[in-house]
Amino acid sequence: TAVAQARAGADVVAPSGMIDGQVAAIRAGLDADGFEQVAILSYSIKYASSFYGPFRDAGEGGMTFGDRRDHQMDYRRAREWRRELELDLAEGADMVMVKPALTYLDVIHQVRAACDVPVAAYHVSGEYAQICAAAEKGWVDLDAAVLETTIAIRRAGADLVITYFAPKLAELLG
Repeated sequence: TAVAQARAGADVVAPSGMIDGQVAAIRAGLDADGFEQVAILSYSIKYASSFYGPFRDAGEGGMTFGDRRDHQMDYRRAREWRRELELDLAEGADMVMVKPALTYLDVIHQVRAACDVPVAAYHVSGEYAQICAAAEKGWVDLDAAVLETTIAIRRAGADLVITYFAPKLAELLG
């Protein structure tokens, strides 16, 4: 739970469920236990995406019951993100996230313009896998592609980028 993570020293908790009321419940629990300073990074705008495939495969095929898509956004709905953003901010989110990143650069840009909290973007496993596969085939230069995609995400408005390329970026920018 978020309180257990705060007790263990977490400065930020990031509930990934995208369930209405979740941020408010977490904020109340943290505050009641004296962790008002612990920030909540909400997965506010999380699309039901085919780009989560490699992550789900790593978890041995994903869930055996239910469907995460029930509480993720339909990628065909261009304006639904605003409602989800407003709900999470009203519930106490300190930061918000758009996931996945590359296919939603337009949404990242709009979210950045719509709020004054930090905006994170999650460069997900399928996006990572595409770039790696193209580099392995010699179709793209890995280093150049990593820098280009990360800069595109930042240019769209993300203050923070969560990416499987973090070690590569540290190497390139170090």
